[in-house]
Order: sequence, then C-alpha cells, then structure tokens
Amino acid sequence: MGLLVNDVNTALAESFDEIVGWRRYMHQYPELSFKEEKTALFIKEKLLSFGLEVKTNIGGYGLVGILKGGQPGKTIALRADFDALPIHDEKEVPYQSKNPGVMHACGHDGHTAALLGTAKALSGFREQLKGNVVFIFQPAEETPPGGAKFMVEEGVLDGVDYVFGAHLDSQTPVGKVTTGKGYQMAAVDKFAITIQGKGGHGARPHDAVDSIVIASEIVNSLQKIVSRSVDPLKSAVVTIGVFQAGSAFNVIADKAVLEGTVRTFDAAVRKQVEERIRSIVDGIVSAFGATASIDYLNGYPALYNHPEETETVRGLLVEEFSEENVAEMEPSMGAEDFSYFLLEKPGTYFRAGSQNEDEATHYPHHHPKFDIDERALLNIGRSFVRIVAHYLV
Repeated sequence: MGLLVNDVNTALAESFDEIVGWRRYMHQYPELSFKEEKTALFIKEKLLSFGLEVKTNIGGYGLVGILKGGQPGKTIALRADFDALPIHDEKEVPYQSKNPGVMHACGHDGHTAALLGTAKALSGFREQLKGNVVFIFQPAEETPPGGAKFMVEEGVLDGVDYVFGAHLDSQTPVGKVTTGKGYQMAAVDKFAITIQGKGGHGARPHDAVDSIVIASEIVNSLQKIVSRSVDPLKSAVVTIGVFQAGSAFNVIADKAVLEGTVRTFDAAVRKQVEERIRSIVDGIVSAFGATASIDYLNGYPALYNHPEETETVRGLLVEEFSEENVAEMEPSMGAEDFSYFLLEKPGTYFRAGSQNEDEATHYPHHHPKFDIDERALLNIGRSFVRIVAHYLV
C-alpha cells in the first residue's frame, strides 16, 4: 500500500499547477446553487479526459466519475461540492470572480479541484486497485433542500460501501487536518412566522391588536426554549434574524413577520424545539386576540461521522501527516448536506487547514475576501489517496 500511495502522491504533486489552475478558473466563473450548468460541463470534460466513465444530470447538475479497478473489491465514494454564494468578491487577485455578486466564498472551487486532481492521479494506477472509486461532484450545497438529497434519491450511492468528504478550513493552519466522530455539524431548520393583528391609530391602542407587541412577546419567549425546555446536556440554538413590521411612527401595525433558524444535533431535540415554537406562537397570539401562520422548513439533517470509519481515517491521516498535524474537530452549529450521504452509508467528513501567515487566508468562510493557501488542495488529495489505498489495495 505504501508504495502505491507514494506513487499516486507523486503524480498528484506533479499536477499541482494544473489543480491550482482549475481552482482559479472556477473561482473566476462561479455559479449559484441549482445554476451550475457551465461548472458541471467543465468537470465532465476533465473526468472524460482522465478516461473515467461519467454520469451526468444526477439530482440536477450533479455528476460522477467512475474509476474501475483492475480487480474486484469494494466501492469507495469521494465527494466534492461546486456551487458558489451570492457574495461580491472583494479580493484584488488575478482570479477574482468575473460574475458580479457571485463568489466561491466557502472553498467549493477548491474541493472540486482537489477531487479532480485525485481522480487524475488515481486513474493512472487503476490496475492496482481492488475495487472501484466513485468521484461525486455535488451541486447546491449552499441552498436547502440541497443537492445531496436529490443525488441520493436518484441512487448515486447504489453499490457504494463507504463515502468520504472533506472541507477546507480557513481557521486551521495549512498542513493540519481535523477529524471527529459522532455529530459534528447541526441540523438546520428555517421558520417564518406571520402575525396578523388589527391596525389602528397610535393614540388608540385599545381599538387595535398590536402585531409588534405580540411579535416582541414571541421573540422573548422563543429565547427561553433552549434555557428552559431543552436538556442542558444537549445543544440547540434558536435565532431570530428578521423582524419586519410597521410603516409609520403613529400607526399600530396590523401585521408582523419573524424569520429565524433552529440548529440542533439530536433528532428528538429537533422535533421538541419545533413543537415548542408552534405551541408558544399559538398561545401568545391567542392570548392577544390575533392569529398567526407558521412556515417551518426542515433543512439538512445533522452530520454524523461514523465512529469506526472516523477512527480508521484518523489513523490514515496520522500516517500521512504525523500525529501532531491531526487534531480533534470541533463540532459546529453550521450545517452541511454531506449529512445525507452519511445517513445512507458509513463514512466520515474531515477538514483540511488552508490558513498561512498571510492575512489574506485568515478570513472566515462566506466572507467577501475569503481565500486559501492552495497547498491545502494537495492535502485533501493526499488524504483521499490514503483512504482509497486503505480500502482498495
């Protein structure tokens, strides 16, 4: 196995400039979720040039490249996402986005370039593999219901034994990787509450049903769900991000709209919080003589890294990068639709550091100046190579 890893990593390193070029090309021409037609075509052309079998239009613009090994064995899936965000690129670099208001501000261009590089490097050693590798390129990670759900529903994991994914991490130095078993990213839900009261003159509140007062009461009460309804040993977040009401200083608004998000790990807590939100809203509007409607969207499920596969991958990454460069992943209340893949097949999701001493690489994900140390792309590739070699050699 070690000899193959060294040979593939050498091939990977020799393609570094090409991998960087792919990443920068995609960075210049980003596309939003569910609109990634040109990016999908770019990926398809590269996969075909590597001599892979390619299947397209899976769950939208999703596609896969299939590398069949020279001998029978298991099938490993590796995944990258390739959609961008509605953010204006503020970096002053040659590869700045040419699509105003659209930017790869989360590193998906890097994920895709790294997986393409992995596919190219491994394609030269297919005869030595005992099994197959499915390279999954997934659209629409940033926008619920997300691309992973649709790809899974269309059978992208049929015949797959294990699935693995990686994400760049601008808060971790390049050369370091992080792993963690169990729940690592939260389920994400979105809700909108519309309160209908009765408008009136600001001087005659007794003739009106004040939607702003009612909405304010709801906001305050929702903040007590986590502190007084959820087991303190379990995590949950309830955030109100939008409060819209009123049009004049002396008019009592007849309608108010609240929008917010819920983040949880535990499925029972997720259901409990939704039920409490509905109960609180119904009780308050009833007490004030108003009505309300609730639009509640269950988004991505929590991301659960399977313990056995996570321990295996951690050991492989220690072999590749050394013990001191493999750290424990800190769970996040952010969301990631790779969780849909892990609901179907065992596997794990890890992060590769992309920060260096240059302040330009320190911006958080989703920032208009987000950028990376592109050496991290090789580290993702090297990680994937180790995983493939472990399971298929």
